[in-house]
Amino acid sequence: MTRQSNKVDVVIVNYNGGDLLLQAVQAVLDSRLPIRLVVVDNASSDGSIERLGAEYPQAQILQNQKNLGFATAANQGLSAGNADFVLLLNPDCLLQPDTLQGMLESMADYPDVGMAGCRILNPDGSEQRGCRRELPTLGSGAGKALGRSQAMDLHRQPLPDRPQFVEAISGAFMLLRRKALADVGLLDEGYFMHCEDLDWCRRFADAGWKILFVPDVEVVHYQGHCSKSSPVRVLWHKHRGMARYYRKYLAGQGSLLRSIVVVPAIYLRFLMLAARDGVHGLFRRS
Repeated sequence: MTRQSNKVDVVIVNYNGGDLLLQAVQAVLDSRLPIRLVVVDNASSDGSIERLGAEYPQAQILQNQKNLGFATAANQGLSAGNADFVLLLNPDCLLQPDTLQGMLESMADYPDVGMAGCRILNPDGSEQRGCRRELPTLGSGAGKALGRSQAMDLHRQPLPDRPQFVEAISGAFMLLRRKALADVGLLDEGYFMHCEDLDWCRRFADAGWKILFVPDVEVVHYQGHCSKSSPVRVLWHKHRGMARYYRKYLAGQGSLLRSIVVVPAIYLRFLMLAARDGVHGLFRRS
């Protein structure tokens, strides 16, 4: 397959993805459309990238010597291709053979769509929160900081019977029009992991590109598989990302008092959750 024949460049960022990485790669290669696969590895230590290289020589591997974070590694992969469409895919997310074909057919009907996501399922078949959602506002962002995750997520709403414009989709599966990517730019590398997808959705919208949710295309996402070995570290970067998003887009919308309070509240929530998880961990080991 020549590079010019690719319909879609698929970019996967790996960090200790284990067996699921290989399953995700096989699912991508089983796609009915011609693809070019780029896997960017963030210094994995579980042998997954070595296994990938041995078993899937058709995958292009970019190997970092240390963990540069999701956004930086994703940008490396996004910059490596030239197909008209590029899919940013988590290593614990499994496509179907017709996933990409269905997505491209939907996007063909909406030339002003720069980014599209599908219905993402948990392994039990339920819809995963975050695959269709709203962008944070001062109110919903405060709800998120207080643990009300449904403040922005739309997965409890009835499933639409046709593609629907939304404000944001999940970073686990983001299909981008290369033209829109060139217009908007790469991910903000100020985020290490988490919230960079919301930031990107905000920037696509600000640049005039629409975001599409396609309900009749489904993938399965084993959420958290790559981060289970360091949950507190992941929790830290998640809250750090929340604080960065707030400073970039929301801090100027509220009162001075709110601006003073919100960021410390975000980090207080991190400390409370980290302490809770630490206590739970002690009980699990006892």
